[in-house]
Amino acid sequence: MRLILCFLLMTLAAAAQQGAQLFDQRCGLCHGDGYGTDRGPNLADNRRIRGQSFEQVRALIRNGVPAKGMPAFDLPQAELDALTALVRSLSASAIDAHPEGDPAAGERFFFGDGGCAGCHMVFGQGKAVGPDLSGVGREMTFAAIRDAVLKPSDGIKPGYEVVRLRLAAGGGLRGFARGQSRYNMQLQDLEGRFHLLDAGEFAVVEKETTSLMPPPRCSAEQCRDVIAYLSSLGGVDLDTKPHPFTSAGGLSFEQLIHPKTGDWATYHGSIDGNRHNNLDQINTANIKDLKLEWVFPIDHFVIQATPVVVDGVMFITGPNQVFALDARAGRTIWSYQRPRSESLPGVAVGGTNRGVAVLGDRVFTVTDNAHLIALHRVTGQLLWESDILEGTNRTNHGSTSAPLIVRDMVVAGMAGGDSALRGYLDAYKIDTGERIWRFWTVPKPGEPLAETWEGSALAEHGGGGATWMTGTYDPDTDTLFWGTGNPFPSMNGDERGGDNLYTDSVLALNPASGDLKWYYQFTPHDLYDWDGGQTPLLLNTRYGGRDRKLLVSANRNGFLYVFDRTDGELLLAKPFVDRMTWATGIGDDGRPIVVPGMEPTHGGTKVCPNVLGAANWPSVAFDPATNLFYVNAREACGIYSKPPSWNRSPIPLEPGQMFLRAIDLETGKREWELPQIGIADSWGGVLSTAGGIVFFGEDSGAFGAADAKTGESLWHVQTNASARLGDGHSWRASPMTYLAGGKQYVAIANGPNILCFALP
Repeated sequence: MRLILCFLLMTLAAAAQQGAQLFDQRCGLCHGDGYGTDRGPNLADNRRIRGQSFEQVRALIRNGVPAKGMPAFDLPQAELDALTALVRSLSASAIDAHPEGDPAAGERFFFGDGGCAGCHMVFGQGKAVGPDLSGVGREMTFAAIRDAVLKPSDGIKPGYEVVRLRLAAGGGLRGFARGQSRYNMQLQDLEGRFHLLDAGEFAVVEKETTSLMPPPRCSAEQCRDVIAYLSSLGGVDLDTKPHPFTSAGGLSFEQLIHPKTGDWATYHGSIDGNRHNNLDQINTANIKDLKLEWVFPIDHFVIQATPVVVDGVMFITGPNQVFALDARAGRTIWSYQRPRSESLPGVAVGGTNRGVAVLGDRVFTVTDNAHLIALHRVTGQLLWESDILEGTNRTNHGSTSAPLIVRDMVVAGMAGGDSALRGYLDAYKIDTGERIWRFWTVPKPGEPLAETWEGSALAEHGGGGATWMTGTYDPDTDTLFWGTGNPFPSMNGDERGGDNLYTDSVLALNPASGDLKWYYQFTPHDLYDWDGGQTPLLLNTRYGGRDRKLLVSANRNGFLYVFDRTDGELLLAKPFVDRMTWATGIGDDGRPIVVPGMEPTHGGTKVCPNVLGAANWPSVAFDPATNLFYVNAREACGIYSKPPSWNRSPIPLEPGQMFLRAIDLETGKREWELPQIGIADSWGGVLSTAGGIVFFGEDSGAFGAADAKTGESLWHVQTNASARLGDGHSWRASPMTYLAGGKQYVAIANGPNILCFALP
């Protein structure tokens, strides 16, 4: 045994020596001794390297970064492994150092006599004033943790420099300068509140040179133990049991139902799904002066998210990324990022993410591998993580939509409807991420409604019915509304005869239990990939001569539906497009009157609307002042080919045209329309405001605004969101508006950027 140990140590020493020699020969010219030169970055105590696996660092060395001047190193495997080990050792985490000391005793000191929890949180315990330390053992080296404890003022973390300010309006502030430029400051006070200030609103009285953290008040043994405890902290993962905590601030659920003036508090701005906002600073008289205020880039080719703004802080997402911004200045307060997952199926591989939900001190989003995560509103630290795919076969599933808050739950859907899967909708506890209920959108063979599936598709392919778009909630009836996706296979119904419930439907669920109250299926036995994921927009308005609680949906199949949402009674179903060949109307029984001979064939059948739908997931709006419903409608047809197998074949599209349309919900009559220029591959939604304006993404790539009453074009800016079919850069997001510092802004995601507009 001793001989084996000696041999192992000698082997490790030889490998380390080889790595050091290779580093000196291959890397030293640019990186020096590892601490960087003017030709290459510092690799020691580098968080980016520390956050990557051995395989990821090895691939980086092997492939290089040509765009940044780093060549590829095509080395023998043994040399590549030795060099990788050396590079990673320069930034080895404290958790891998296993320092001396008693971590349990250090934890008791941290939360007890040491008073550390009065400023710092660990796994949801403590106070979010200073940085969250839940993952500090993995994020920092042992030496860095030791120095931070013993000499806190020698290396103050960027974003936690303490400043004193004098305010122009009177009084002063003391806190952390989380961000600062000559034009503005993002200050976090010592209670965890953000103060977002323009340059004229404050003067810096003092920049304190010492850390807010006092010198250590611990004995040598206590210091050793608390350093050992901090070094053991590896961060939150799926196995972490979160500690529920009481939110110190942020958004209440009541403020989600009745948002504060100027907040855009949820994906659609309002929990009822209506993208109409009562702000009117920007109006028909002054919109000609609207200008670009700021731009925020995200490292992804096309952002599909809608920003959420609460108390002047904007939360925006990219794939596995969340940013908290000063909504006035577009500057980062904090960011959370994790590497993209590898070998993902279906839509998840594209990195689509549509945003966050916020409640109290938590910010919720989904990751590319379908994990639901909760971040702290002040620090951006991960609080808990849950696996949405738990309890499934994990095949073809992902998650892309913004979650929805319903009381003390966060509701999240799943995506992947163009592949074989069985759809479901989940609700999770806000405090801990534990699943409360799951509603399956298709039955198993032998369960109720399995009789609506004839053939082998249900048993062999799961049925489909993804829940890939954010739903809405009605506090009046305490009902959760959610749309479901297409059946699978999408264009071959040979092995799935029947209606195929609950695909292509809107579901009305009891949010406490997930039980079904009522449903409506828009396209029974869908053969055209017409998901039912369009926004179930909720309205309380005068309809048919009396006050009614309505649900409105402009469906992908070309019909506009109006329901009494209390019981699902269908009140109106009228086409909102002219090019419709598959059905002549909706019968008294609520079912479409299907035109014979419109089924996809192996040779191809021309059907209108095309596969992109007369409408799709982009937002819609209803303006109570005009009593009009606004939608970006697509007039287009396509050739539907029946696949010879379960796989979809490409669907040729005829040239089409997009129209911004205003519709009277009482009659389904079109009051006005604004034709657009392009090839009908635009995915931009609409926003109406009390300023009498409808903002929309126009098919040519312009961001435009029209008069809500007349449809007159009032303003536009060319963003060059390309409408070339298939390039992925046409509009993929919907506009929103908010107040910050008493000023109204309008924002929209465009390609890789968030664009924000305001009046001078």
